[in-house]
Amino acid sequence: MSSLRIALNDGIQLPWLAFGSGTALWQQDAAAQVEHAIRAGFVHIDTAQMYQNEDSVGRGIARSGALRGDLYVTTKLDRLLEGANVHDSLVDSLRKLGLDYVDLFLVHMPVDHPSLKDTWAEMEQVKEEGLAKSIGVSNFQPRHLDVILESAKVVPAVNQIEYNPYLVKASQPVLDYCKEHGIAVAAFGGLSPLSRFSDGPVNPILKKVAARLRKDAGKLVSEAQILQLWLRKKNIVCITTSSKKERLAEYVAVGLLPDITDAEEREIDEAGSQVHHRVWATWIDEGL
Repeated sequence: MSSLRIALNDGIQLPWLAFGSGTALWQQDAAAQVEHAIRAGFVHIDTAQMYQNEDSVGRGIARSGALRGDLYVTTKLDRLLEGANVHDSLVDSLRKLGLDYVDLFLVHMPVDHPSLKDTWAEMEQVKEEGLAKSIGVSNFQPRHLDVILESAKVVPAVNQIEYNPYLVKASQPVLDYCKEHGIAVAAFGGLSPLSRFSDGPVNPILKKVAARLRKDAGKLVSEAQILQLWLRKKNIVCITTSSKKERLAEYVAVGLLPDITDAEEREIDEAGSQVHHRVWATWIDEGL
């Protein structure tokens, strides 16, 4: 079990490693995978209304037999239909998940909400009601955060973004903004350099660092684990997924590995900065 936790600006501790029910599990029955993830040692489960699988995520949580207090569950607000509100939307998610509250509730996409100030005010209300222990955002850039913070009573605790070495340069402004305002960063798509861009300039560096750690640690270390260690080095939450039990065990085992060095982190950064690859929320690069 990965025990590392990141302190949020509201005093709550966020588990660094999360199992995500998006990507391959989008609109799919995620019950078995969620159950396997929890049994493998994941305590943080990440889902979203947009994924259309909260009900099966809830079944997986129930089947795992884990105590509610031992788990950390995140879900995200999709665009609201006309006449709908944040409170009712979250209550519906809780019904599907079989929970009384979520640990973290995020506004999924800023472009899906015509009035971010109004949406954020409703987010603050569900936190006050105890339906969400922490509230935050996802895929927000500084311009979107500026709108919220003009009138916010509660600063977002988390900004979940796509992040990996090929987004180092493009993401630096939002990382700097979040650091300035005490907003923790969570990353999805962190393993994209292996799963989607396997011939990129980062890959030889990952192989070299993995070989060094294998020698020093005396155990098998994968390139995927190096990417996770790279995120951990930056104090960024790692959200990952797999349908394979051996992969889940591999990801959890990162908690037992030593950090990569400062020099190795810089080398990965520099290699990743040579190119730009974004898979999701490509509207970000268009300045929307």
